[in-house]
Amino acid sequence: MQWEVVIGLENHVQLTTESKIFSGSPIKYGADANTQASPVDLALPGVLPVMNKQAVDRAIRFGLAVGATVAPHSVFARKNYFYPDSPKGYQISQFEDPVVIGGALTFGYEKDGEFVTKTVNLTRAHLEEDAGKSLHEDYAGMSGIDLNRAGTPLLEIVSEPEIRSAAEAVAYAKALHSLVMWLGVCDGNMQEGSFRCDVNVSVRPVGQKEFGTRCEIKNLNSFRFIEEAVHVEVRRQIELIEEGGKVVQATRLYDPDRKETREMRSKEDAQDYRYFPDPDLPPLVISQAWIDTVKASMPELPAAMRTRFISEYALPEYDALVLTQSKAMATYFVAVVDKAGKENAKAAANWLMGDVSSTLNREGVDLDDAPVSAAQLAAMLKRIADGTISNKAAKEVFAGMWEAKSDDENLVDTIIDAKGLKQISDSGALEAIVDEVLAANAKSVEQYRAGKEAAINALIGQAMKASKGKANPAQLTELLKAKLAG
Repeated sequence: MQWEVVIGLENHVQLTTESKIFSGSPIKYGADANTQASPVDLALPGVLPVMNKQAVDRAIRFGLAVGATVAPHSVFARKNYFYPDSPKGYQISQFEDPVVIGGALTFGYEKDGEFVTKTVNLTRAHLEEDAGKSLHEDYAGMSGIDLNRAGTPLLEIVSEPEIRSAAEAVAYAKALHSLVMWLGVCDGNMQEGSFRCDVNVSVRPVGQKEFGTRCEIKNLNSFRFIEEAVHVEVRRQIELIEEGGKVVQATRLYDPDRKETREMRSKEDAQDYRYFPDPDLPPLVISQAWIDTVKASMPELPAAMRTRFISEYALPEYDALVLTQSKAMATYFVAVVDKAGKENAKAAANWLMGDVSSTLNREGVDLDDAPVSAAQLAAMLKRIADGTISNKAAKEVFAGMWEAKSDDENLVDTIIDAKGLKQISDSGALEAIVDEVLAANAKSVEQYRAGKEAAINALIGQAMKASKGKANPAQLTELLKAKLAG
């Protein structure tokens, strides 16, 4: 039997507010346990929550970015469940009336060797508070509770079940991660739990309209774990069904060491949480004037920037998509082109997607901390364009700039001179080299003139060798062809 995978994602995005969603407590990752929790966060008797306006601003910003409806009237509810890290015995969240309704996210990824784009519709995004954290490893024979995280503002973003593979799930998660960082609503730090993902997975026979029974894999905090967990859970469900078993709706955890998912608890449905409107919080009313104010402060969005890169810089769609996957890369690219000129835009894109990105990955450095500035890369591109250095020599120049860690904008010329990397572009010097090579390689000359055009490659190679790799390849080839035609 052929199976189809059905996936929907729920992402918990920690918002970049200065304080918690319903209290004035600061938010500081790594602080000593229970030093960032106020009486409101601890749910002490007689305290009342107060809505954080910054959290609402960020929810509006996200809603506008994905083309969603920002609800003029939304309601906070109490989601009742009993865990030791939830001091209230309930979570303040939104249920029937979320702040953001609908929207969509378009992203691109590699599929079967081709670059494809896909749009996934969003169900909603709602505001809620985070719970505390249970500590099991720090205490012998007991567990501790750290309530620093309790009350941290979250935007839970829920997709429609329109994702059909692990690769699509990862591409969607990466695009969402990039967008919330681009907007400044989340710092995106997955190791610190700022961007967490719950993945709902089910399988069904190809052609069947009804969904299979889903299982939710909780708290995945890396793109690699998302991909692995989906593959593992899909295999588990298919094997279970084919052996005559039945998938039971449940919440599961992914164990990356054992490469397996394990059941945490049977999956609750909405009625199990006994939602009801929170009596301590009035409805959230968002005026059009408030939405307009947030909209006026929005940065240029990735989709608009992609369109602009294609029209203004004549970049292929793939290049435009890659360059706008992060705000840092898009900003760096624009800075390079501003210095190097639009005629070097494609070269700038190639270098950013190629040597710059691979070096950043190898060295474990963020682009914002790269030792090669946009101005320096632009200066190097100009030297390639004017024939001063070859593309091969440019790699050596780039490596030299990276190692130098200098902000000197003349560093490119300094390295070129110090390493003797200038191309030979003088026509007289090149002509002398060509004459020498033609005289020493009569057989290749004869083959070329007899119609074997590939023979010129051997002559070009000999000429480059004679020039110690410094001859301008374009000029050299042109001169060789002229001499051979004579």
